[in-house]
Amino acid sequence: MKISNEVKVGILAVVAIVALIVGFRFLKAKDIFNRTPKLHAIFKSVGGLEKANFVKINGLTVGSVYAMEPADENVTAVKVTLSITEKVNIPSNSVAYIEGSLLGSSNVIIELGDATTNLKDGDVIQTKEEAGLLGNLTSEAKPLISKVRNVADTATLLLSNFNNILNPATQHELQATIANLSRSTAALNALLNSLNQPLSSTMENMNAITSNIKNQNKAIEGILNNANTFTNDLKQLQLQRTIDSLNATISDLRTTITGISDPNGSLGALMHDRKMYNKLNDVLLSLEILLDDIRVHPKRYVNISVFGKKNKSGELTAPAIKDSVPR
Repeated sequence: MKISNEVKVGILAVVAIVALIVGFRFLKAKDIFNRTPKLHAIFKSVGGLEKANFVKINGLTVGSVYAMEPADENVTAVKVTLSITEKVNIPSNSVAYIEGSLLGSSNVIIELGDATTNLKDGDVIQTKEEAGLLGNLTSEAKPLISKVRNVADTATLLLSNFNNILNPATQHELQATIANLSRSTAALNALLNSLNQPLSSTMENMNAITSNIKNQNKAIEGILNNANTFTNDLKQLQLQRTIDSLNATISDLRTTITGISDPNGSLGALMHDRKMYNKLNDVLLSLEILLDDIRVHPKRYVNISVFGKKNKSGELTAPAIKDSVPR
């Protein structure tokens, strides 16, 4: 049997409508087949409560708001139907209230009672009015608002008296002062704007310097380690003993110099006695003449020639010329 295109389109349309209805009910947090237990609550005002808002017990979500409708024709109260999706026991003396929030979303909170019997599907749960967070803030803010109003009235009176005190000349001077302050502020802003780029460059340079120091951290640690090693080696050199030895050497040198300077000693006598110096000078002169005479007249002192002629020249009485050639 061949199915026509019209039948196919009709079947597809029916399936789409059913899927749309099921999806819409699912997105509204309603049971698709509407089989969950329902509880009814009567509130004088629901505030920001809407369908699909949560129903909570001790912070745990156990259901959602299924429907809201007037309790009577005059709308003196609102009947709220709660869909309980979790399997929980709710005592018969439990109380429900609406809790508001700063974000505008409200929830139904159930405070569990201590009764031995539980609420059943279709029962009405007791309710109470709860100011909530916004109500508490409003009650606490009323005294503060009153104080703020008193302060505002006092400030207004003070400003009025201040305006009465100021004469036109003073007001003109005050305006001129404010104008000068505005110009000074503008000049200061211009100065700060001109310094902005150099300051930024300076900060970049500081960042670069700190980065380089950070990169050279290992090298700095090596230098510090070398310094510690050097100080340890210097400590182990027994510097005090070396200084004591140097002081002893300096003391011996001072004693030697003192002995040399003493005129009673040999070197002291030589340094301070002029006669001894002259005698030593004469001895050196005689020695030089003798050496020169030996060099000039060697035959006078050593004569080994058999047929040699005897040198009859006289002895030297002064040193010979050093560049003369012996005969």
